[in-house]
Amino acid sequence: MTIFLAGFAQAQQLGVPQTAVLTISSERLFADSEFGQRVLREIEAEGTLLAEENERIVAELSREEKDLTEQRAELPPEDFRPLAEAFDEKVQSHRDGQRAKLDALARRSEEAQQMFFELIQPVLIDLLRESGATVIIERSSVFLSSDRTDVTESAIARINVVIGDGSTIENQANE
Repeated sequence: MTIFLAGFAQAQQLGVPQTAVLTISSERLFADSEFGQRVLREIEAEGTLLAEENERIVAELSREEKDLTEQRAELPPEDFRPLAEAFDEKVQSHRDGQRAKLDALARRSEEAQQMFFELIQPVLIDLLRESGATVIIERSSVFLSSDRTDVTESAIARINVVIGDGSTIENQANE
Protein backbone atom coordinates (compact mmCIF):
# COMPACT_ATOMS: atom_id res chain seq x y z
CA MET A 1 0.00 0.00 0.00
CA THR A 2 2.87 2.38 0.80
CA ILE A 3 4.43 1.77 -2.63
CA PHE A 4 1.14 2.58 -4.35
CA LEU A 5 0.73 5.82 -2.37
CA ALA A 6 4.33 6.78 -3.11
CA GLY A 7 3.70 6.22 -6.85
CA PHE A 8 0.48 8.23 -6.59
CA ALA A 9 2.25 11.10 -4.84
CA GLN A 10 5.06 11.04 -7.40
CA ALA A 11 2.61 11.11 -10.31
CA GLN A 12 0.72 14.01 -8.72
CA GLN A 13 4.00 15.93 -8.31
CA LEU A 14 4.73 15.40 -12.01
CA GLY A 15 1.34 16.88 -12.91
CA VAL A 16 -0.12 13.56 -14.02
CA PRO A 17 -3.59 12.81 -12.69
CA GLN A 18 -4.32 9.38 -11.23
CA THR A 19 -7.19 8.15 -13.37
CA ALA A 20 -8.06 5.18 -15.57
CA VAL A 21 -8.66 7.37 -18.63
CA LEU A 22 -6.58 10.28 -19.92
CA THR A 23 -7.53 12.65 -22.70
CA ILE A 24 -5.27 14.42 -25.13
CA SER A 25 -5.63 16.77 -28.07
CA SER A 26 -3.47 15.27 -30.80
CA GLU A 27 -3.90 18.39 -32.93
CA ARG A 28 -2.55 20.62 -30.16
CA LEU A 29 0.08 18.03 -29.32
CA PHE A 30 1.56 18.46 -32.78
CA ALA A 31 0.85 22.15 -33.37
CA ASP A 32 2.10 23.35 -29.97
CA SER A 33 5.18 21.15 -29.75
CA GLU A 34 8.57 22.46 -30.86
CA PHE A 35 8.63 19.71 -33.50
CA GLY A 36 5.23 20.67 -34.91
CA GLN A 37 5.98 24.38 -34.85
CA ARG A 38 9.21 23.82 -36.79
CA VAL A 39 7.47 21.66 -39.38
CA LEU A 40 4.61 24.13 -39.75
CA ARG A 41 7.06 27.04 -40.19
CA GLU A 42 9.02 25.11 -42.83
CA ILE A 43 5.89 24.11 -44.73
CA GLU A 44 4.52 27.65 -44.56
CA ALA A 45 7.83 29.01 -45.91
CA GLU A 46 7.85 26.44 -48.72
CA GLY A 47 4.20 27.24 -49.46
CA THR A 48 5.05 30.93 -49.69
CA LEU A 49 7.91 30.21 -52.10
CA LEU A 50 5.60 28.01 -54.16
CA ALA A 51 2.96 30.76 -54.28
CA GLU A 52 5.59 33.32 -55.39
CA GLU A 53 6.84 30.91 -58.05
CA ASN A 54 3.29 30.38 -59.23
CA GLU A 55 2.71 34.14 -59.48
CA ARG A 56 5.86 34.50 -61.61
CA ILE A 57 4.75 31.67 -63.88
CA VAL A 58 1.26 33.13 -64.26
CA ALA A 59 2.72 36.55 -65.13
CA GLU A 60 5.06 34.94 -67.68
CA LEU A 61 2.25 32.92 -69.23
CA SER A 62 0.01 35.98 -69.35
CA ARG A 63 2.66 37.87 -71.32
CA GLU A 64 3.08 34.90 -73.66
CA GLU A 65 -0.68 34.67 -74.11
CA LYS A 66 -0.88 38.38 -74.94
CA ASP A 67 1.92 37.99 -77.52
CA LEU A 68 0.17 34.96 -78.96
CA THR A 69 -3.11 36.85 -79.20
CA GLU A 70 -1.35 39.61 -81.13
CA GLN A 71 0.22 37.04 -83.47
CA ARG A 72 -3.16 35.49 -84.15
CA ALA A 73 -4.24 38.51 -86.15
CA GLU A 74 -1.05 38.37 -88.22
CA LEU A 75 -0.66 34.63 -88.85
CA PRO A 76 -2.66 32.29 -91.03
CA PRO A 77 -4.63 29.68 -88.99
CA GLU A 78 -2.34 26.78 -90.03
CA ASP A 79 0.70 28.67 -88.70
CA PHE A 80 -1.03 29.89 -85.56
CA ARG A 81 -2.56 26.54 -84.49
CA PRO A 82 0.80 24.84 -83.63
CA LEU A 83 1.82 27.90 -81.59
CA ALA A 84 -1.49 27.86 -79.70
CA GLU A 85 -1.24 24.10 -79.06
CA ALA A 86 2.34 24.46 -77.81
CA PHE A 87 1.22 27.24 -75.49
CA ASP A 88 -1.66 25.14 -74.16
CA GLU A 89 0.75 22.25 -73.50
CA LYS A 90 3.09 24.62 -71.67
CA VAL A 91 0.25 25.93 -69.51
CA GLN A 92 -0.89 22.39 -68.68
CA SER A 93 2.68 21.35 -67.90
CA HIS A 94 3.08 24.27 -65.48
CA ARG A 95 -0.27 23.44 -63.84
CA ASP A 96 0.72 19.80 -63.44
CA GLY A 97 4.13 20.78 -62.04
CA GLN A 98 2.65 23.18 -59.50
CA ARG A 99 -0.01 20.67 -58.47
CA ALA A 100 2.70 18.03 -57.98
CA LYS A 101 4.67 20.45 -55.79
CA LEU A 102 1.58 21.21 -53.68
CA ASP A 103 0.88 17.49 -53.33
CA ALA A 104 4.49 16.88 -52.27
CA LEU A 105 4.19 19.63 -49.66
CA ALA A 106 1.01 18.06 -48.29
CA ARG A 107 2.67 14.63 -48.22
CA ARG A 108 5.63 16.10 -46.35
CA SER A 109 3.29 17.50 -43.73
CA GLU A 110 1.51 14.17 -43.35
CA GLU A 111 4.82 12.28 -43.15
CA ALA A 112 6.16 14.68 -40.52
CA GLN A 113 3.02 14.20 -38.42
CA GLN A 114 3.27 10.44 -38.78
CA MET A 115 6.92 10.54 -37.70
CA PHE A 116 6.03 12.80 -34.78
CA PHE A 117 3.36 10.45 -33.47
CA GLU A 118 5.73 7.50 -33.78
CA LEU A 119 8.45 9.38 -31.90
CA ILE A 120 6.19 10.44 -29.04
CA GLN A 121 4.75 7.01 -28.28
CA PRO A 122 7.28 6.34 -25.50
CA VAL A 123 6.38 9.67 -23.87
CA LEU A 124 2.68 8.84 -23.96
CA ILE A 125 3.35 5.33 -22.64
CA ASP A 126 5.23 6.88 -19.71
CA LEU A 127 2.25 9.16 -19.01
CA LEU A 128 -0.04 6.12 -19.03
CA ARG A 129 2.18 4.25 -16.59
CA GLU A 130 2.65 7.18 -14.24
CA SER A 131 -1.05 7.93 -14.08
CA GLY A 132 -2.14 4.32 -13.77
CA ALA A 133 -4.40 4.90 -16.76
CA THR A 134 -5.25 2.18 -19.21
CA VAL A 135 -6.13 4.37 -22.16
CA ILE A 136 -5.58 7.81 -23.69
CA ILE A 137 -8.56 9.08 -25.66
CA GLU A 138 -8.66 11.91 -28.20
CA ARG A 139 -10.17 14.86 -26.33
CA SER A 140 -12.41 15.89 -29.23
CA SER A 141 -14.05 12.43 -29.15
CA VAL A 142 -15.07 12.75 -25.51
CA PHE A 143 -18.56 14.01 -24.79
CA LEU A 144 -17.86 15.14 -21.26
CA SER A 145 -14.81 14.93 -19.02
CA SER A 146 -12.97 16.78 -16.33
CA ASP A 147 -10.16 19.03 -17.51
CA ARG A 148 -8.10 17.14 -14.94
CA THR A 149 -7.88 14.17 -17.32
CA ASP A 150 -6.39 16.26 -20.15
CA VAL A 151 -2.63 15.66 -20.23
CA THR A 152 -1.94 17.58 -23.44
CA GLU A 153 0.15 20.32 -21.77
CA SER A 154 2.15 17.83 -19.74
CA ALA A 155 2.74 15.69 -22.84
CA ILE A 156 3.90 18.70 -24.89
CA ALA A 157 6.38 19.71 -22.19
CA ARG A 158 7.80 16.20 -22.04
CA ILE A 159 7.90 15.84 -25.83
CA ASN A 160 9.81 19.10 -26.12
CA VAL A 161 12.39 17.77 -23.68
CA VAL A 162 12.69 14.37 -25.37
CA ILE A 163 12.67 15.28 -29.08
CA GLY A 164 12.86 19.08 -29.17
CA ASP A 165 12.15 20.39 -32.65
CA GLY A 166 13.08 17.01 -34.11
CA SER A 167 15.38 18.43 -36.77
CA THR A 168 18.30 16.18 -35.84
CA ILE A 169 16.02 13.14 -35.74
CA GLU A 170 14.54 13.97 -39.16
CA ASN A 171 17.99 14.57 -40.62
CA GLN A 172 19.17 11.18 -39.33
CA ALA A 173 16.08 9.48 -40.79
CA ASN A 174 16.68 11.11 -44.20
CA GLU A 175 20.32 9.98 -44.35
